[in-house]
Amino acid sequence: MPLLKVATMTWTVRSRALVLALGLVLAPFAPAFGQSVKPDGTVAPTELMRSDGPEDRALGRADAPVTIVEYASMSCPHCAAFHTQSLPALKRDFIDTGKVRFIFREFPFDGVALAGAMIARCTAPETFFEIVEVLFKEQEGWAFSKDPESALKAIAARYGFSQESFDSCLQNQKIYDAVLAGRQRAYETFGIRSTPTLFVNGARYSGALSPAHLAE
Repeated sequence: MPLLKVATMTWTVRSRALVLALGLVLAPFAPAFGQSVKPDGTVAPTELMRSDGPEDRALGRADAPVTIVEYASMSCPHCAAFHTQSLPALKRDFIDTGKVRFIFREFPFDGVALAGAMIARCTAPETFFEIVEVLFKEQEGWAFSKDPESALKAIAARYGFSQESFDSCLQNQKIYDAVLAGRQRAYETFGIRSTPTLFVNGARYSGALSPAHLAE
């Protein structure tokens, strides 16, 4: 059975949408926030930098001594906790001071998360982390809404999306294929089984690290 089984979406988009619900073959959530403090594996940094997914979106200096790679699902509450509770401190104390480069990669567990990832990818690179932050902060209001399409569309409208451009984004075959290719390689090669999963200079941490853990 292939890793990614395409099933019928539980919500629709005008015109033919390519964003289809993914068959859930992995546990959708990570351990409790901050629970995992020891690495549970390692990946060679050079191998980790080849994701097979869409172009990396990153914060911080390219020559920073520490590189953190996060794999996250837009519908994962633990990922939202990391982005709202830990990332601001990480950015202030380590990214903005040149000590850390932070790379975000998508690992969607369902069609709603995939749709959110694609909308973020359709914004300009300089806006990417801003809309990702909003999607995580407002996750409960759109990802778990009775009408996630309308809720996601309302967020996208803040970033200039019209009905036409919203539909066009969710029909973008290139982005769709790239996100799922990156997800598949992360599962097969990097051993990702839950989100968020963070790699700190290649050391793998399964779970949302707290600000205190990140400072260790």
